[in-house]
Amino acid sequence: MKKNIFLTAALITSALFACAQKKSAYQISATYPIPGTGGYDYMTVDSASDNLYVSHGSQVNVLNKITGDSVGVIKTEKDVHGIALVHALGKGYISNGSLNKVLVFDLATNKVLGYVPTGKFADGIFYDDFSKKVISCNGMSKNMTVIDPTADTVFATIQLTGWPETAVSDGKGNIYVNNAEKGEMDVIDATTFKITHNWPNKPGSGASGLAIDRQTMRLFAGCGNKLMIVMDATNGTVVANLPIGDGSDGIGFDARLKTAYSANGDGTLTVVKELPGDNFSVAENVTTKQGARTIAVDPKSHKVYLPSAMFEAASKESFRPKIIAGTFKILVVQPL
Repeated sequence: MKKNIFLTAALITSALFACAQKKSAYQISATYPIPGTGGYDYMTVDSASDNLYVSHGSQVNVLNKITGDSVGVIKTEKDVHGIALVHALGKGYISNGSLNKVLVFDLATNKVLGYVPTGKFADGIFYDDFSKKVISCNGMSKNMTVIDPTADTVFATIQLTGWPETAVSDGKGNIYVNNAEKGEMDVIDATTFKITHNWPNKPGSGASGLAIDRQTMRLFAGCGNKLMIVMDATNGTVVANLPIGDGSDGIGFDARLKTAYSANGDGTLTVVKELPGDNFSVAENVTTKQGARTIAVDPKSHKVYLPSAMFEAASKESFRPKIIAGTFKILVVQPL
């Protein structure tokens, strides 16, 4: 009889331990609904304020990142994709997709200040703190437009061999961009704006999202074949590849927590831990929502922001399924 009691107790303890092991280290702590229609792409957290800039159709919704309240709306002429901020000049920049332009706005008032022409289909955009330039990735023309934000004029054009997705900077004079079409990482000198290297990212393919750990000089690229490639930013060596969810379009990195995130359109958030000795491991796949494929990470609160919506049935004619009006929202994912 005692043997059965001990056996039962052991089984219960084992089951409780297994459940504890499976418990997520993250939770969806809030949901911010955004009214209206239209698709979405990138978001930007403003670390200098409480603003969260969200691409939404032909406008940018500015939210309070803590409460989700609307702070303002910046309307544009066509599809919005990314947002870059230049605090030293009090200006922001919005890549306007098929308009083939970048919109300039005032950070204090959200007033539109003008437009800068780009290549065809301005998509990803960022501010390089080394060169002090704003750079847009133009998919259809397979180039990058370098903008001087002091004059809001085109400073240079970088011609690539394939479709550029996301670009990042190491802050030391190098710019890295996912050349999705060629399956490589293109490296650009941030002084001359000339390409210096074309590094293959095999076994990855179709890389979209990109982030960098500037301390360890490691690049994290989210690839279309459900892999995250970790690359040495000094020589192009692929030091690790890890499984991620399907439909990744955004990679975020929390420098303080040494954590890379892959936002996957299949409704998961892959959490990758960067460990000493060039070791990387998938900590878990957090359940999010379908379509939560891009990401913004707040370096102060360590919260992760993901856009999502409900969708109509997909058709062969459309690149992505149409969003059901009134269902667009931002998920706030928080470490426990």
